[in-house]
Amino acid sequence: MPFIGEQLLPGQIGNFLAILSFVASLLATVAYFKATQSQIPSVQQSWKRIARVSFLAEIIAIIGIFAVLYFIISNHRFEYKYAWQHSNYQLPMQYILACFWEGQEGSFLLWSFWHCVLGGIIMLRERKWEAPVMVTISFMQFALATMVIGIYFFDFKLGSNPFVLMRNEGMLSPEQFPIGFDSEGHLRSDYLSFIRDGNGLNPLLQNYWMTIHPPVLFLGFASTIVPFAFAVAGLWKKDFGGWVLPARPWAIFSAGILGLGIMMGAAWAYESLTFGGYWAWDPVENASLVPWLIAICGIHTLIAYKHTGHSLRATFLFFILQFLFIIYSTFLTRSGILGDTSVHAFTDLGMNTQLLVFLLIFVIPSLTLFAIRYKQIPTILKEEAFSSREFWLFVGSLLFFISAIFIIGKTSLPVFNKLFGTKYAPAQDIEYSYNKVLILFSFVIALLTAISQYLKYKQTTGAAFIKSIWLPALIALIASLSISIWGDINYNKYGVGYLAIIHLSIFAAVFGVVANGMYIFTGIKGKMIKAGASIAHVGFGLTLLGILISSSKKEVISWNTSGIMVNFGEQSKENPAENLTLVKGIATDMGKYMVTYQGDSTHPSDPKQYFKIHFKYKNKDEGFTLYPDAFVNFKGNEGIMANPDSKHYLHKDVFTYITSLPNKEKNKDTSTFREHKIKPGDTVFYSQGFLVLDNVGRDIKRKNIPYESTDSVFAASVTVYAKDSSRYAAEPLLILRGNNIMPVADTVISQSLVLAFSGAEADGIKLGVKESNSVLEYVTLKAYQFPMINVLWLGILLMTFGSMLATWNHIQKNRRSELKSV
Repeated sequence: MPFIGEQLLPGQIGNFLAILSFVASLLATVAYFKATQSQIPSVQQSWKRIARVSFLAEIIAIIGIFAVLYFIISNHRFEYKYAWQHSNYQLPMQYILACFWEGQEGSFLLWSFWHCVLGGIIMLRERKWEAPVMVTISFMQFALATMVIGIYFFDFKLGSNPFVLMRNEGMLSPEQFPIGFDSEGHLRSDYLSFIRDGNGLNPLLQNYWMTIHPPVLFLGFASTIVPFAFAVAGLWKKDFGGWVLPARPWAIFSAGILGLGIMMGAAWAYESLTFGGYWAWDPVENASLVPWLIAICGIHTLIAYKHTGHSLRATFLFFILQFLFIIYSTFLTRSGILGDTSVHAFTDLGMNTQLLVFLLIFVIPSLTLFAIRYKQIPTILKEEAFSSREFWLFVGSLLFFISAIFIIGKTSLPVFNKLFGTKYAPAQDIEYSYNKVLILFSFVIALLTAISQYLKYKQTTGAAFIKSIWLPALIALIASLSISIWGDINYNKYGVGYLAIIHLSIFAAVFGVVANGMYIFTGIKGKMIKAGASIAHVGFGLTLLGILISSSKKEVISWNTSGIMVNFGEQSKENPAENLTLVKGIATDMGKYMVTYQGDSTHPSDPKQYFKIHFKYKNKDEGFTLYPDAFVNFKGNEGIMANPDSKHYLHKDVFTYITSLPNKEKNKDTSTFREHKIKPGDTVFYSQGFLVLDNVGRDIKRKNIPYESTDSVFAASVTVYAKDSSRYAAEPLLILRGNNIMPVADTVISQSLVLAFSGAEADGIKLGVKESNSVLEYVTLKAYQFPMINVLWLGILLMTFGSMLATWNHIQKNRRSELKSV
């Protein structure tokens, strides 16, 4: 039966392109494999031509799928399940792309798109290594194609198709959607006209970072396959050293982009989540961090091998593991196993078996090949000298690797529990359980970034080393002592020992910044094209320094001075003493500021409510206004979902978010006015004090009152005296318009008091008095101060810039080598 309003052509095109992607990637894999295995040049070229055409078809298919799915989402074609699940009419256009990769299918397509870009570059640039490297990339494309093809093999469903229709997925039933069915229980032909809107994008994802963070992060994920593919190709072809130079710029680029993507996610968490920071050791955060740590290991052992011949086996292992942990992180985040422990994890789509196969199909062959070839990989029997650069490069890489294993071990606790039926719970203080170990590793690694470039390969004399390092060390010691003393670093929550390692790590971080900064001018004589590594190390030192200062000096400034204690419930981690309740219009003491809740606003196209919170300095006539927002669902179980807002200064951030709002459903006004006949000078008592009628006249002080020039308007001037000695002025009005009498009430919000001038007589007036909890407009918020957090963000930018500069430098070196060999 045809259904009115459905557009089936986009879905049919999308399904065709998904099948084309599946077939083309498989054909490209087979053709590149045959080209790699063949020893006859003409046969190799024939297979390469087939492979290139197939991979080009794959590129066209993926771009086409992107375009079709974007059309479906942006045009709100709610007959398609994916569009209904992730978009709605109210969603601003800038977040349509965020809808695309909010779901698993869209994020798999984004990953696949970047493989197309990278594979296309390799086909254009790599001559000798094109075929063996593209075997791995094409096969990865085939594996990703299975994730979105959504077809059945007997009773097994392969993938989840983004082009399925709502009516075919059991989402429309007489019970769930009765208006769309006729009396006989059949879906009506015009059912689509009754679907008024879509489910919409999660409010927490309606942030500009979610438009740019996922593409960068998935480029980082996708790029890890290139050094992995080079390493596998080297093992496969038994060319154990030839792959190193062409893989080096790819490895550096991958680490730089992946690190940037991870920290963009940290910036999103800082701006959108309410744990009060940028990193919470969330399992999904950890799962993306581990491959980056191992990528850094591989880069440094590769550098050591290039200069000395040492650490080639370790380089193979690290580049294999960095990609395998990308696949493992995919399994963790998409299987639903982290659903109870992470705010980032995808929901379970019933693809666990496929995800596990996806993991094992890369883990088993690559590690088996490495084990088979292990003894054939060249190694230098003579151990590195203790004073050599390559020795400390390996030590630093080993520390990074141990850190990665520690993190992934703790993150994998839910997997361990599921495999072995155990019930091990995460530590109560998650952050400290990680920080107490990793701060020690960070201290040593920061020292190594400072000294390693001052060491020579193979051996360094003590006198030469001391001569070159004493001045950076002295400058760093003076600078770090200044930070520790005058910066008032006295974080003693976990004792003196932890505070001591914070101070030592501050020295190590500053040492890394100073030593690498000076090395740019003393070691490489200011040649910036060669300064990529030093700039990246400066960035790492600044990042660590920013983390140490902003975390140890993070200060709650919203201590409860209002006396209003909010019950957050037993499950909440919020401390009522750290949350300040602001009554609308009343300036409240908050440390250096007087803070006022000035109002709130909504927009028809935005489900969030924005709150205007004004901060005014006590000691100067300056201030700023923040607009944290919240999305409330009191009828469901979501409670309050809040997005923070921050005031950014060069040296600090003031960060605040809403933690509680009055429940308007529960606080509906059921009270009534009590009428009093009074004359000027009379007193009326209420539960929190009393009020006095001062006078009645026609001098109107209230503004924005809707009366006309022909109206007669009378004002009752009332002073309210509260038990806490506060005094408030109120002015209820009485408007006479023809034969109509219109009272205009006035409210004293802080006293939950409503006053109505309801009539006048010869001996006085009628004044209605009502006490109502629904009058009180308030918000409860939490506010932090983050000192020097911009040092962290500057460090991230410098690490990324240094990585890109090093990538470009090595690309140019490889081109010069290619020209010499021609």
